[in-house]
Amino acid sequence: MSKIIGLDGMTVEDVNKELATGAKFIVFLYCFSIVILTFKRSSHIYFIKSGENTLKKSLKFTLISLFLGWWGIPWGIIYTIQSLVTNFQGGKDVTPQVMSALRQE
Repeated sequence: MSKIIGLDGMTVEDVNKELATGAKFIVFLYCFSIVILTFKRSSHIYFIKSGENTLKKSLKFTLISLFLGWWGIPWGIIYTIQSLVTNFQGGKDVTPQVMSALRQE
């Protein structure tokens, strides 16, 4: 499983309380292109508490895509737009997948 950022010092009970009030596990997308090759990746998983803004956390990944993503034709442009839209919408919610993986461990 990917590293989860934002859980430092939290107990399982703390996490469950936060999830009950609307917290989520989120990943941000980014892409980069090298000549004609384009790579689309996800960030580590971020634990976002209820009401917490994701803009600051997504900024690094959005900037990577803006400056390095669009070079590859045609996938660079397509993946850059996908990454920007996802990040501006608050990232990709992976809470169900994380909870399922944690239950299996």
